[in-house]
Amino acid sequence: MSDRRIGLVGCVKGKLPQAAPARDLYVSDLFLGRRAFVERTCDRWFILSALHGLVDPSRVLEPYDRTLKDASAAERRAWSARVVEDLKRTLGNLGDVTFEVHAGTEYREFGLRQGLEREGATIEVPARGLRMGEQLSFYGGQSA
Repeated sequence: MSDRRIGLVGCVKGKLPQAAPARDLYVSDLFLGRRAFVERTCDRWFILSALHGLVDPSRVLEPYDRTLKDASAAERRAWSARVVEDLKRTLGNLGDVTFEVHAGTEYREFGLRQGLEREGATIEVPARGLRMGEQLSFYGGQSA
């Protein structure tokens, strides 16, 4: 059984026009719902940024325009490997961690999930298989 529960929230296109702590930079309803979800269900959480990789929510970021949707499979694999290494460096042994992943397939399935599982972590994707409208409903319904 895992001892630690860590949320991983994918970045989104909608951002403030100026620098802000990462938790406040992203302004879409989807991100806000995901953030509220992990703040309730996880011990700690991070943002998965297409540009910056693993980001602590308190880190101040400038707005940027990059997505993994446009990246090649090789670029996504390299990004995933970097995120797994950053998680190991930040959290230590990942064998006692359950990662709750709130991010699209392009963030999860090009090595991130596999790399975390190789380290012994457990992966959960609460909104897996839900279309965008269903995700908005799922996360919106969680804010009670």
